[in-house]
Amino acid sequence: MEKEFELKKMFIKYREIIVYLIVGGMTTVVSFLSYFLFSYICSINYLVSNFLSWVCAVAFAYITNKIWVFQNHNFHFSYIKKECISFVGSRVATLLIDMLIMFVMVSLLHTNDLIAKVVVQVVVTILNYLFSKFFVFKNEK
Repeated sequence: MEKEFELKKMFIKYREIIVYLIVGGMTTVVSFLSYFLFSYICSINYLVSNFLSWVCAVAFAYITNKIWVFQNHNFHFSYIKKECISFVGSRVATLLIDMLIMFVMVSLLHTNDLIAKVVVQVVVTILNYLFSKFFVFKNEK
């Protein structure tokens, strides 16, 4: 019984990070599946596929981060507009980092594109959390 209490206490303390990692995992799945779809099934160039997978992942991430991670239920248009601009702006910054790492690893270092995508996802996930926490949803608890 005491162990359950301690686990619950830890979950409450680290809820935001735990839920972010779960949602981040789901966002990564969206990113990988859409990348695979565009690149391997539709035979689209890996950089274009990477961009398209980013668009899918950002749309999914905004909704899930807003509602579940940062528990923001303000749906007024003006607020959402401002928040979306900040969210997409931070994601554009990490997209540029994403594309640069993909280009360097695949085109210059001749790394397998799926291995490069894994490396990119780790870097981008960390940066996205920091941007979301400190710039996009900073006033939300």
